[in-house]
Amino acid sequence: MTSATPPVNVADYQRIASDLLAPGPGGYYNGGAGDENTLRENVAAWSRITLRPRVCVDVGDVSTAATVLGEQLSMPILVAPTALQKMAHADGELAMARAAQATGTLMVCSTLASSSLAEIAAAAPTGPRWLQLYLCRDREVSFALVDQAVAAGATAIVVTVDAPYAGIRERDTQSGFVVPDHIDMPGVTAALGRSAGLTVEEFFSMVDPTLTWTKLEEFIAKAPLPVLVKGVQCGEDARLACDHGVAGIIVSNHGGRQLDNVAPTAEILREVVEAVSGRVEVLVDGGIRRGSDVAAALALGANAALVGRPALWGLTVGGQAGAEHVLELLRRELEVALALLGVTSPSKLTNAYVSGA
Repeated sequence: MTSATPPVNVADYQRIASDLLAPGPGGYYNGGAGDENTLRENVAAWSRITLRPRVCVDVGDVSTAATVLGEQLSMPILVAPTALQKMAHADGELAMARAAQATGTLMVCSTLASSSLAEIAAAAPTGPRWLQLYLCRDREVSFALVDQAVAAGATAIVVTVDAPYAGIRERDTQSGFVVPDHIDMPGVTAALGRSAGLTVEEFFSMVDPTLTWTKLEEFIAKAPLPVLVKGVQCGEDARLACDHGVAGIIVSNHGGRQLDNVAPTAEILREVVEAVSGRVEVLVDGGIRRGSDVAAALALGANAALVGRPALWGLTVGGQAGAEHVLELLRRELEVALALLGVTSPSKLTNAYVSGA
């Protein structure tokens, strides 16, 4: 850790990491689309959900353990996919994977990772992992990435569906952000048969903007692993996702990085859960900064939550130890929230424990 006063919450890690990161990488990690209204609202919306504790309940034995898509985890808090983690710390995704493994949770690896899936698997051999995937115009590129995921022991594919084009992220323009020359995206370059040199802009030009539910179903039929979709933001699309064979849905607005002024995920979670009606598991990301936010998400019907920036801030500040500490802080906060709400496990939270959403 670099601070004289050890960080005690995610906000502390955010503050310290922001001081450590250069303007380009800092803006890339922390920025959003447009005026960044959704970026801010993602965080603020969780604070508008009121928790409703029950008292005089035996909470002498509280566990945060949860099962997510068949994975036995220490907590319903997953590491969300974030790109180019070597800009945060030299060990990048390898340190993040070790942190997730050490805390007993799952890491979703980004297509734009700065380490290969094979390297990630070798760094954290017992840690469960999924691959986040953009479907490219050339499906062979996407399936080459899927093959890498299977070889690396991944157990699911997360297809991002809210990014047919990259959002307008003005912080990147203002800072003149470019990926440093020494950082590559080895999974993508290997899938393309290249050695290095791919830019983020080049990659997004490869993403298929003609993706439809029918085309997604065709991909799912050929995929060797269960497929979740990430980026669902309304009940109508949640029902369509179920109808077209997804194994799970991640309610997400890409961390406020795609279209500004869309609803924060805390406000659309209930709508999606009701539309799904138990057909598949529902996860959520966007603005999670406290274990109590996770408790609110679970009470609204999510099976789990994902955190991206908080884990990145931990990685920036302290490598594996920093990311691990962030995850453990959130797990401990969730444990206390469960006890004070009057439940002994995440699965016992229901709509009765929240109001205001």
